[in-house]
Amino acid sequence: MSDQTAWVPKRTLKEVDKLLCAPGSQHEMETILLHGRLTRVYKHLFPSLRSLWLWAVNEHKEKPYIVYEGETFTFQHIFNESLKAAAAFRDVYGIRKGDRIGICSRNYPSYLTAFWACHLLGAVCVLLNAWLPSPVLIHCINHTQCKLLLLDTERADTLGPFTSKLTDTCGYVVLGNEKNKLKWGNMRTWEDMLWSYAGPDPKTLLAEDIQITPEDNAMIAFTSGTTGLPRGVLSTQRMFLTNVFNLSVGAARAMLRRGETPALPTGPLRGILITVPLFHVTDRCAVRSHSRHQMNGTLTGRKLVLMHKWDPAKAARLIVDHNVGISGGVPSMVLDLVSTELTELEGVSFGGASSPSNLTAKVSAKFPGAVLAQGYGATETNSVAVGVAGEDFMARPTCAGLAMPVNDLLIVKDGKVVLTGELGEVWVKGPNVLNEYWRDPEATAKAVTKDGWFQTGDLGYQDEDGFLYIRDRLKDIIIRGGENVDSTTVENALYSHPSVVEAATIGVPDERLGELVAACVVVKTDAGVDEEGLIAHARKSLPRFAVPSMVVITHQPFEKNPAGKILKTVLRGVAKEEWVRRAKGVSGRAKL
Repeated sequence: MSDQTAWVPKRTLKEVDKLLCAPGSQHEMETILLHGRLTRVYKHLFPSLRSLWLWAVNEHKEKPYIVYEGETFTFQHIFNESLKAAAAFRDVYGIRKGDRIGICSRNYPSYLTAFWACHLLGAVCVLLNAWLPSPVLIHCINHTQCKLLLLDTERADTLGPFTSKLTDTCGYVVLGNEKNKLKWGNMRTWEDMLWSYAGPDPKTLLAEDIQITPEDNAMIAFTSGTTGLPRGVLSTQRMFLTNVFNLSVGAARAMLRRGETPALPTGPLRGILITVPLFHVTDRCAVRSHSRHQMNGTLTGRKLVLMHKWDPAKAARLIVDHNVGISGGVPSMVLDLVSTELTELEGVSFGGASSPSNLTAKVSAKFPGAVLAQGYGATETNSVAVGVAGEDFMARPTCAGLAMPVNDLLIVKDGKVVLTGELGEVWVKGPNVLNEYWRDPEATAKAVTKDGWFQTGDLGYQDEDGFLYIRDRLKDIIIRGGENVDSTTVENALYSHPSVVEAATIGVPDERLGELVAACVVVKTDAGVDEEGLIAHARKSLPRFAVPSMVVITHQPFEKNPAGKILKTVLRGVAKEEWVRRAKGVSGRAKL
């Protein structure tokens, strides 16, 4: 079942991992007792995000760290600001180790500064999806008991009328470059918080003995809500930081497979373009901006070029103007870059949604010198648990990759491990895999086995070399441009229309976004409702990415199984046929 072509590596996979994880190397491993289980971990991992940040600033000092809208900020500048922000968090808002600080914003330099300020205190950073409707945001904030909220102006306006409902939040700070007076009297700007701070010298924080261990809590990120409301994935310092070392495995393996020896760069490194929101955690293929790109840049000293929002033409200009070498994102963004006038990149990474099978060929033709990389994981695995880069990826363009050195994979069907090449549910284990969903033991028990295996809900197989291929999802989720869309949520939005009797949500294929949301609905025979009206109705309660692009209407009841469940297999064919018909401009319509 492999699509491998005639790529002949200089070293076997076993030889490569032996060299990669050799004693004294960055990826050297040891086995420890972790959460009651013997677990392989990286021996030389930073013990905490605080320690990583302090090391990085000392290492890179006056190197450019963040570029945004024509301004450049050095490591030292961002560190000084993060230190002052941490002091304000501590002395003004009473933040201590373990307290939750929520960040809900578009991309700004102050977003990253706030992230590091949280970790200087040992606080838990809660990454909130800024595109969520206000009722869901309120749930996420209250569920994680955020003591302090950091918002951009848009989210300040969204949540401003509802702050009385945020029972645990005692402070609101607005990020960005907002110079005008805020609408809400209980909020203050980031600049005001920093410049009005009159407490002890922020440098006293460096002298404080804040004991942060690898097993202390570090971050909460939310799933897309596969059963309705998002679930908070709690990550320890070790879980999050394991990803930092995992991210360099693909490129190192690719070099070793070519017979080369990975070496430290001798000159300045080119920049990284941050194309996706910093809060963004795309499940399934793990383009996790905060960890994948921010941590890469922080560790290696690469500058991070932030985009406020995605714009392909602007992205191409930024890449040229700021000597960016690495970019990527969900497949739609990569395809957008291919369509620009840009001619050169040294690295392109993608994942986060269903990729067109010809994507690697298109990217390779556009950027012939670029190393292409793919990552697979989930919010629950703290981003990448499986990955591949270079010739191995080009030889297997539909594969997700190999397990990271500290990760194990199982393919399970009906409770039993299947043979090589057979389809089953993908299970993942390792020190980056969650222990629990925040305050949700029932969901934890369903997702994680007692011996630590995370059941991904993805259908896949491994070939004879151990490469993982994802073929489908067991859960009814649509992945649109890297955003997971919960079918039940979309269906409930449609069901709230008085004319809708039955509703089913399915995905239809799209070259740019992987999938688009489509729906089939049964309406009352006397209903005076059309497709545009139903889409407009759904838009009132759904985030943008979950709004259906097409609604197929019928008056006939859907076909169901003996248990009364709608047979979506039938509807998928109908929706796809109708979508293709519309794309071709053919008259008529598919029949339900």
